[in-house]
Amino acid sequence: MESHGWFFSSGTVESSEKRSEYREVVDDIVAEFSMESTNSNKGMVLVEKAKGKAALSNSCWKNAYQNLFAGCAEILAGEEQRSRLAWHLSDCFQKDTGRPQFLYCDVKYPMVNCLKKLDEDAHRVYLEFYLETNAICHQLQSDAFKRQTERLVNELKRSAEYAEDKLENIEDQAKRVLHSSDHIADSLSSIDVQTQQLAQTSKNVEERVSVVLERSQSVYEQSLKIADSQTELQNGQINMNVRLDEGMTMLNESTNNLGQEMSKLKNEAVEIEKEIGKVGDAMFMKMDTLQNKANDIENVAETSLDRQKQLLESQRQFHEVLREVTTFQSQALEESR
Repeated sequence: MESHGWFFSSGTVESSEKRSEYREVVDDIVAEFSMESTNSNKGMVLVEKAKGKAALSNSCWKNAYQNLFAGCAEILAGEEQRSRLAWHLSDCFQKDTGRPQFLYCDVKYPMVNCLKKLDEDAHRVYLEFYLETNAICHQLQSDAFKRQTERLVNELKRSAEYAEDKLENIEDQAKRVLHSSDHIADSLSSIDVQTQQLAQTSKNVEERVSVVLERSQSVYEQSLKIADSQTELQNGQINMNVRLDEGMTMLNESTNNLGQEMSKLKNEAVEIEKEIGKVGDAMFMKMDTLQNKANDIENVAETSLDRQKQLLESQRQFHEVLREVTTFQSQALEESR
């Protein structure tokens, strides 16, 4: 950076008014550093198109483009992953256009084995999405680099403006030193202190830039870990689907066995119901017989009671006759006396 009157000697000092005018001109020309001119129109169109499809409810496009956005940090360096993401996008295109879907390509095997199975039309579709994948990731990485660069440059610009403000203060103090000989030594000491502060400020700026670079490296490493986690999650989903199929098979078998057991229990219930009916009929017949016997006993009891009444009546009549005979005998004895 070119110095603008930062040092003074032989009584020559750049005026504060001139520096202020220069500062206003610079601020009018570049308020914030920007790299907008580095954008690729084609890449921007592809990125916007990809974001639009990723927002759709169609899970095929959504998953494919989300994996693409997540893997762009390493996709340009990895031929295998770039080919696999292009394969997923091509498969979604085949589904949407009513064409035959791509066969499942196991992640355990290289993409070259899967590409050999494509016909000419399907291979042409794959190549188009392969190139589109490179363009999208290049644009995304360019945007990320642009934002990072703009942020760093703007931070450096603000630090430089801060340093320039400090230098303006130093210049004002230098003018006071030149106009007041009594305070030259003290003013020079103050300028030296402020110069050391400026050096410390520059050192702080360097440390801040180093911290920003370290954070950028950390973000890059985290994006790699996220991509690995997504791959592990995809493998876990495949294993979960296999276990779910096995569980459904076991459930169907258990349902069939349960149906057979229910049929068997139903038949046994019918047999038990028949046995209960037979026992009920037998009990009904026995109860009918007991009722008849009870009726006979009741009739015999009534007959016996009638006979007992007749016997009692006969006994009463006999006692009356006996009493009359006794009375008659007594009278006869009385008369015989």
